[in-house]
Amino acid sequence: MKRWLIGSLILLAAAATALAWSFSGAVLPVPAGAAFTLPTPRPPPELQLYAIASGSMASRAALAYRGGSFSDHRVFAMGSILVRHPQGDLLFDAGFGRSVAAHVRTTPRLMQWTSQYRAATPVADRLRAAGIAPEHLRGVVLTHAHWDHVSGLEDLPGIPVWLHAAELAFIRSGDPSTELARQLGARDYRTLEFSDGAYLGFASSHDLFGDGSVVLVEAPGHTPGSIIAFVHLADGARYALIGDLAWQIEGVELPAERPWLPRRLVDHDAAAVRDLLVHLHRLQRELPGLVVVPAHDQRVWDRLPQLTPTP
Repeated sequence: MKRWLIGSLILLAAAATALAWSFSGAVLPVPAGAAFTLPTPRPPPELQLYAIASGSMASRAALAYRGGSFSDHRVFAMGSILVRHPQGDLLFDAGFGRSVAAHVRTTPRLMQWTSQYRAATPVADRLRAAGIAPEHLRGVVLTHAHWDHVSGLEDLPGIPVWLHAAELAFIRSGDPSTELARQLGARDYRTLEFSDGAYLGFASSHDLFGDGSVVLVEAPGHTPGSIIAFVHLADGARYALIGDLAWQIEGVELPAERPWLPRRLVDHDAAAVRDLLVHLHRLQRELPGLVVVPAHDQRVWDRLPQLTPTP
């Protein structure tokens, strides 16, 4: 019995040491590679991009990327990115909806116990306050289908929801992380075709408007059908909307992956996420002015143009 107890304590100590090590700083290696060539976009002068905050969550840098500190309190933004194009307005993700309190209860108990959320004005209401009728949106493009990205869909009935075919299959698979998407019921889901060829080192792409202003690429890893959206404005501003590939910008700038426990809980393919972080790190380094926008880094969102109410 004593030998069994000592052995168990040794195993527990080893596990605790390994868990603690997984939070230590570890920058991903960045191999040399061919330079990227940015195709020349033709964005219309009317093209605009706006951040729409719908709430936030409190967390710690240590949970977002390896090397972050537990004493470094972070605000995780929750919301949507609006892209206004002459061919129609698009939302990227839907942020928190009016029923967010109920939606949070669809998440794992561990997340509910360890996270604190703050609801703000839902995206649909923010649109109306800015003089934009939600029912006239061209659609919502999901970077992926986790609860905090689909919550606001409930307030946008009848609006087309564009997503990767693999992400729609992920929703229908019964995976617990897409429980809310299933609870929201039938949506006007439309799958994206990635048939426009290679783009910035990604094997395939989808040019949403045919003018290079908004180009989607396949980025499976966080979920099977995650995507990245590259948005190019007429004034030369460039954005990469990366969803939850990284929760905070350090994930790309260092680059560094999530610690083992968060990675284990949320990433479908951790190796693919690592490769994508390195790829985005190289893109950011080689394309001056590219603003990489994690879906939950409040510091980055605060630097974006903000949707404001009409006078």
